[in-house]
Amino acid sequence: MTRILGHKRRTVHAWPGFYRPTNTNPEHHVPNRPRNVSHVPSPLKHRVLIVGVGSIGERHLRCFRATGRADVLLCEINPERRHMVAKRYAVADAYPDLDAASRDQIDAAIIATPAPAHIPIARRLVDTGAHIMIEKPLSTSLHGIEAFREAVKKHGVVAAVAYVWRAHPLVTAMKHAIDEGRFGNPLQLCIVTGQHLPAYRPAYRDIYYAHREQGGGAIQDALTHMLNLGEWLVGPIERLVADAAHLRLPGVTVEDTAHLLARHGEVLGCYALNQHQAPNETTITLCCERGTCRALTHENKWQWMTEPAGTWHEQSIDPVERDMPFLRQANAFLDAVEGKRPPPCTLDEGVQTLRVNLAALQSAFDDDKFVRIEDVR
Repeated sequence: MTRILGHKRRTVHAWPGFYRPTNTNPEHHVPNRPRNVSHVPSPLKHRVLIVGVGSIGERHLRCFRATGRADVLLCEINPERRHMVAKRYAVADAYPDLDAASRDQIDAAIIATPAPAHIPIARRLVDTGAHIMIEKPLSTSLHGIEAFREAVKKHGVVAAVAYVWRAHPLVTAMKHAIDEGRFGNPLQLCIVTGQHLPAYRPAYRDIYYAHREQGGGAIQDALTHMLNLGEWLVGPIERLVADAAHLRLPGVTVEDTAHLLARHGEVLGCYALNQHQAPNETTITLCCERGTCRALTHENKWQWMTEPAGTWHEQSIDPVERDMPFLRQANAFLDAVEGKRPPPCTLDEGVQTLRVNLAALQSAFDDDKFVRIEDVR
């Protein structure tokens, strides 16, 4: 659908398949248990290779199996991890390296290795004709990106980036209301989020997180999710200024706290994130011309207010189990493979967010000033 923002006209694409109200009345309620309606059941079984089965790769493996639409294979260079995950999920085809995996029939691949390896692995698999979904961030540099884009175009395959917040039912419900214009043009976006990283990833010191070059640090590991989400809600970031520091996490020196101001065209954005606070909370607030809407994912609701000093109206859902957005994302990616709709986050959108990541790192640690995204090289 198309919307006018000031004097600029831009097209925004809602992602088909998630909750969509049948009317535009703000009193309409999200069903208590949002149905996974992201696809029409397909008789096809796709052979899907999971490359890298650390914690996020194992989650992808589990969720693609749960779609009922995929025969899952895995590739993992760590023999102990490879055997353990293969046994846990009864995966018959478990390969020690990409050479061995590439000799098998593969329809699609999910790349969940450390970020510097994403593009080289993806390029090899695309050249075999496989569709690709790459974990975030897409990479840690722009090296090889244009050649990869050309390969994707040449082979006519789907290439997606796994920014799973686009699959969260509360956020997709709020986005639909925004895209319908229920609150007028967006003016200001504020996202505040944080969690205690050691509670969710105790091995953070020993994995990629310990090194910025491997994709570690709050900006590339966590803030990138929020930046991509903000771009999905109100459009691409054009320029930003960032501040970041290591304040609390023991055993690493990369930043664990980040603040960022951004310009999404005519929309002003601000982001605050840390990875050491006790509560696991995310609040997304969007002020528009005719109202303010807010998603509080830790409270399983989104709400809106349209009258000054008025009353909050709410839509609530049952608690979102951690695998559920990944399951939705898996179904949506398979829909894209079957030609039913674009993937939730396209390659171009992932490249845009990669540029934003790099601009944030440049601003926070090198330039100490606003950086234009188009100037990032």
